[in-house]
Amino acid sequence: MDNLLKIANGERIKRSDIPSLPFHVFRQELLQFAVNGGQIVHYFAYEDAGVLMVLAIVRSDAALYAAAAEAPEAYHALTADCEKFHMFEREIAEQYGVRPYEHPWLKHVRYHANYRQREDVFGNDYRQDIPGNYDYFPVEGEAIHEVAVGPVHAGIIEPGHFRFQCIGEEVLHLEIQLGYQHRGVEKMLTAVPRKRLPVIVEGIAGDTAIGHSLCYAQAIESLGSLPVDEGASIVRAIALELERIANHIGDLGALSGDVAFNPPAAYFGRLRGEFLNLLLVLSGNRFGKGLVRPGGVAYTMGQEQRRILIDKIKETKLEIAHVCDLLFTAHTVQARFDHTGTVDRETAEKLGLVGYAGRASGIAYDARVSFPTECYAGLPASINNKTDGDVASRAAVRREEVEHSFLLIETLLAREVATESVLAGDCKLAPSSLVVTINEGWRGEVSHCLLTDAQGEILRYKIKDPSFHNWTGLAMALRHQGISDFPLCNKSFNLSYCGFDL
Repeated sequence: MDNLLKIANGERIKRSDIPSLPFHVFRQELLQFAVNGGQIVHYFAYEDAGVLMVLAIVRSDAALYAAAAEAPEAYHALTADCEKFHMFEREIAEQYGVRPYEHPWLKHVRYHANYRQREDVFGNDYRQDIPGNYDYFPVEGEAIHEVAVGPVHAGIIEPGHFRFQCIGEEVLHLEIQLGYQHRGVEKMLTAVPRKRLPVIVEGIAGDTAIGHSLCYAQAIESLGSLPVDEGASIVRAIALELERIANHIGDLGALSGDVAFNPPAAYFGRLRGEFLNLLLVLSGNRFGKGLVRPGGVAYTMGQEQRRILIDKIKETKLEIAHVCDLLFTAHTVQARFDHTGTVDRETAEKLGLVGYAGRASGIAYDARVSFPTECYAGLPASINNKTDGDVASRAAVRREEVEHSFLLIETLLAREVATESVLAGDCKLAPSSLVVTINEGWRGEVSHCLLTDAQGEILRYKIKDPSFHNWTGLAMALRHQGISDFPLCNKSFNLSYCGFDL
């Protein structure tokens, strides 16, 4: 770790202060850090003055570190020695044509045009949109059969393809192919006028509008030296917890439906709407869009809004407790949840799972505790009691987090601090700088990394949604499960397609 620069969450640092290492030293430092329990927050490439660089942001449970290196055209894949780099190296290979040889799973990620306008490592120049050109890993055997699901799904679900390799009903291997949405979000964030960025960021993953917009706002505040008043921090934290409650409750209802236990499914569906409506009270939008802006919040929280939140939480707490008791004490539900879709702690650590998926497997990491922002440093942490790594554990963690979010919101509402509204004004960003922001979104660790050039313009904007870590966890959860367990396992993770398909 002597060659890594220790940084703080949301801290603006000069890019010249980041250690620029020879690549072989860079690789050795990252591997040593990762195999000793460290995790990867960001690992990506960017071009600066015609030079291709790779930048890594890694973390322990309470500290962040940064290092950079000039990217070679080919190198010995870090994934060959540590699985945590798996998706990151595939992304770099696709975006910039850098070949990580001996990578055990080197495949497309998103099927977009190569950023350097050259043939990528797969021999594809992407002049045509051909996501079907994908070489699946086969399982050989006389009794083996494949089941293909998607990419088109029923209802409003977004595109993704699932390829099951089965023997009878048992799933031996599940391969997940995403990348059907070529949105170009990261490129867009460096190309459009900055006044449009808050709206784009809120759409990175629509159900995580608060989590992503909070990371963006904090990054701009750091680079632009914008102050945020205490009242705005309180509103932001409340909104983030309301987003967490709404999504966890919705998914508990979906899990109820997946095991044909319809009464909780109906109740949870109705209760989810109550918390979306509380975000509407705060921001005028049921998903919290338009609320968080650099410098604070766009809408104040007055006494009327405070009273509505207090009354509604008091009313719904008991309802949710009763419906949870109905769900979690039903023997038929226990029989379907317990020991289904298990990801043990060792596997979860190797894959770098985050959020409730990681905590359900025994990984205690919570960014609200390790890297607190806004008001979280003075608030109590959540405690998870069931960590067996199965569907039952992922459901139990969600229930515990809902109860914990109630406590946090009630604590924050007791602080009667006035809020000042801010507009999405412009500010000059610090030149040749870097900032990394981390927040605990409802799915887990959300992180944005911004680099500015010598003129203070955004040179590279890197986004990391928690789903980027956790999709491989879903694939592992299906190993040796019945294929009919897929809907239940899938909903217990409930990962984002658009948060992945940037």
